Amino acid sequence: MAAPKKGRSASAQSRPGRSLALILIAIVALTGGMFLSGHTTPRLGIDLAGGTSITLTAKNEPGQPNAINKTNMDTAVDIMNRRVNGLGVSEAEVQTQGDKNIIVNIPKGTNSEQAREQVGTTAKLYFRPVLATEVSGADASASPSPSASSSASSSSSPSASSSASQEATDKATSATPSATATSQGRAVTDALKADSTPSATTSASPSDSATPSATESVDAATAKLQADYTALDCTDKAARATAGEGAKPTDSTVACGQNSSGQWQKYVLGPAAVSGTDIKSAAAVFDTQGAAGWKVTMDFTSGGSKKFADITGQLAQNTTPQNQFAIVLDGEVVSDPYVSQALTGGSAEISGTFDQTEAQDLANMLKYGALPLSFTESSVTTVTAALGGEQLHAGLIAGAIGLALVVIYLVVYYRGLSIIAIASLLVSAVLTYVIMSLLGPTIGFALNLPAVCGAIVAIGITADSFIVFFERIRDEIREGRSLRPAVERAWPRARRTILVSDFVSFLAAAVLFIVTVGKVQGFAFTLGLTTLLDVVVVFFFTKPLMTILARRQFFASGHTWSGLDPKRLGAKPPLRRTRRPSAPVDTKEA
Repeated sequence: MAAPKKGRSASAQSRPGRSLALILIAIVALTGGMFLSGHTTPRLGIDLAGGTSITLTAKNEPGQPNAINKTNMDTAVDIMNRRVNGLGVSEAEVQTQGDKNIIVNIPKGTNSEQAREQVGTTAKLYFRPVLATEVSGADASASPSPSASSSASSSSSPSASSSASQEATDKATSATPSATATSQGRAVTDALKADSTPSATTSASPSDSATPSATESVDAATAKLQADYTALDCTDKAARATAGEGAKPTDSTVACGQNSSGQWQKYVLGPAAVSGTDIKSAAAVFDTQGAAGWKVTMDFTSGGSKKFADITGQLAQNTTPQNQFAIVLDGEVVSDPYVSQALTGGSAEISGTFDQTEAQDLANMLKYGALPLSFTESSVTTVTAALGGEQLHAGLIAGAIGLALVVIYLVVYYRGLSIIAIASLLVSAVLTYVIMSLLGPTIGFALNLPAVCGAIVAIGITADSFIVFFERIRDEIREGRSLRPAVERAWPRARRTILVSDFVSFLAAAVLFIVTVGKVQGFAFTLGLTTLLDVVVVFFFTKPLMTILARRQFFASGHTWSGLDPKRLGAKPPLRRTRRPSAPVDTKEA
């Protein structure tokens, strides 16, 4: 019965070198990857390395005087956090200041321009029917576009006219602006009339006819739209920024956008048919089949799918001036595809002159939703790390003192066993440093002061695992066993205790990471990481090294300085195998 167990024990004791080789190979591979990546130090958070601080001020939209409130501000902070932080450990801080301001702190080493776009872009997306469009300003005079040559052939933008059918061109001719201000105004009027609903224009009875004041209001809005469209020069950056400003989703409006030739076009757009809130998910993908390059794909909600199918069906039937719709992001047209049939699949895509970063940024903003408020960038300042450097210096001194005290305690109390403990601490420290360095460029992890505290706390957690193992070995020696069997018998008991202890620590770190934000997440992440590494080090380094050293005479003989001297431990006499006495014979039966 004992032979198989002894065989397994002997087999386990004969392979500790494999575990040591495995963890050493892992250290070499990770270290090599760190040097090859060029990131040989952990990325520091804004409190240690400095960075950029952005102040955003909320502004009321026309018709929404009470939009700035605590609920909308908290929602905006949450969306900005998810946009720039990803896993929550890249150390960008987003928090409110007062009633209208949001402060965004971006650590050094992060693409601050990209982050500024992520947090400041409202990401309000609308799908609007195109009522009229033409190349704008200087681009129109420099381009031999149809709209610049004659009013009869100015059916659409140059970038899209080649893909439109002749029938669509003929139908759209009367609704498309020409190069002159007079024909532009007439085109806007015709487009708005064509886009008006039958119920509003033809179905009313004589007694219910529109009042003169209502008619005058419509005429005034049309006249204003005509004037805005005529005066709009999309080659002017300031004009682009104010185009359609204040327009509601239910209003017709003007907007600017670039076509595939890089020319600026101006548009008259109808009321929004689908909004960004109807998008369920978005992703950036590379078109490997065609020449579109990077694009953004979107899946709609069930309600959004119906709206999208309705508007594309209407456009395909040419019930609007042009069978074309515009995808409008924050007031700018990013795409204006033609529609030949109703799209009922519940998905769409935005293609253009995107590079990978732009496509991923757009998908990120659409996925996390539009900000409930619009913001203006009030200030951008550079933050120095002078104070953080002093705190880091003090923290490192505290950590060094704590580590020195742990080492002194191990040497005094465990003597020779302290060699194993110190070597294990060094391996754990190397793994922690290398992994933190790699996580910076990989997931955006940034080391801040709370994260440093988490690493210091981990010293005690790791040392505690060694102490549990050493005390179990000493217990076995006190029972009279020699060192080698004592190590193998102590390990299962110590292993259970170590796993339970580390599981509790990891669970606490996971809960802390989930329910908190900002710097506290850095502490929780570091604590969880070092707890996992503690398990790896104990199983693949500490235990195999103890098994190897147990074969050495210095430890096996119980040298006074080995920390395993049976006399000092008060061990019982060595256990000896004795034969089990035979059962007594019943003489009466005999």
